[in-house]
Amino acid sequence: MRKLRCIAVDDEPLALELLEDNIRQVPFLELAAGCQNAFEAMDILHEQNADLVFLDIQMPGITGVQFLKSLQGQSTSPMVIFITAYEQYALEGFELDVVDYLLKPVSFDRFLKAANKAFELFKLRQQTPSPELLSTHFFVNANYALVKIRYDEITYIEGLKDYVKIYLTSARHPVITRMTLKGIEQKLPTHEFMRVHKSYIVSLDKIQSVRNLKIHIGEAIIPVGEQYVEEFMKSIGES
Repeated sequence: MRKLRCIAVDDEPLALELLEDNIRQVPFLELAAGCQNAFEAMDILHEQNADLVFLDIQMPGITGVQFLKSLQGQSTSPMVIFITAYEQYALEGFELDVVDYLLKPVSFDRFLKAANKAFELFKLRQQTPSPELLSTHFFVNANYALVKIRYDEITYIEGLKDYVKIYLTSARHPVITRMTLKGIEQKLPTHEFMRVHKSYIVSLDKIQSVRNLKIHIGEAIIPVGEQYVEEFMKSIGES
């Protein structure tokens, strides 16, 4: 079972530092980013997936509650644990289906209990097959038509702002569709595909070799981004 990718969000620098340190101490948690406001967290979640967000409620601009409401309804919205100094938000937090509610100052024991709760929920979700695992393909809009994309034909995917190029074994040219890389990542079986760079997703089965943190798939050479190195090396059994 892989680690939970976590984002810590708190506008108080010392509180954020403590939260990040707690995450680093838990073996099954991985700190993906620390943010001092909800806007930073939104940018992170636009670029990459996260499993769990430790979220302060009282923040300038967008509160934690407003931020959480903006995530609801998304197919892969992360789990959330609220952290706040104010007890009056507890009821609203649980009505919003948060995993847990931590009251500052948070002891490490209490933090670990909340983290374990999130991990158990994560494992339960992993045991339930997603729709993608029950199918062999999906469709994208391209060239004024719905184009069928088979999972087993994808070699790699390249993100270009609001567009992606899907490279296939069955076509000389990539399929280009208006979609974010994060959006298409949510359509892919996680055990077959991996994001290895802010601009690339690869089919693990299509990798021919890896040299100097560059993935070779056919004639394509795909770099492994620094933040993805550890998880990628684990996936190919080199860590």
